[in-house]
Amino acid sequence: MAPIQVRPAEPPDREGVAALHHREWGGPYVVVHDTRYDLRELPTLVVVDGAGELAGALVHRLADDGLEVVSLVATSPGSGAGSALLAAAEEVARAAGATRLWLVTTNDNLAALRFYQRRRLRIVAVDAGAVDRARELKPTIPVIGADGIPLHDELLLERRLTPAPASSSS
Repeated sequence: MAPIQVRPAEPPDREGVAALHHREWGGPYVVVHDTRYDLRELPTLVVVDGAGELAGALVHRLADDGLEVVSLVATSPGSGAGSALLAAAEEVARAAGATRLWLVTTNDNLAALRFYQRRRLRIVAVDAGAVDRARELKPTIPVIGADGIPLHDELLLERRLTPAPASSSS
């Protein structure tokens, strides 16, 4: 199996990334923590497989509150793409001096909860009714989510980061 590579998205990646976002979110817009984001306007990391094919994308924003993972999508779960993207996002956060990597998922997304908790992110808050409010901004959000679970709440997960070691110059 050829190694995968993570890098910042480039113009030729736009179509493939857009297709992933359409598959996962119904288009380029997501609503989290009462904020509507256009994924095309935020920094994006992509992972490509050994054949040079797009295997996933991670959209993020860096702010005073750390690096937020706004969207993480892999073409094939279990391929290692999501783990590689999350590790790369952590590197971006540390390089920027951020001390926190965080994200929001929904109460029905059991696969995401399993994935993130295995990667040392912890549930630190639940925003009851956040998805109900999000439907006001994005009415296409379903009422019933994965596994037939009613979709109502957002769960905030985070991992605290230690600062990147200072580089020494000789």
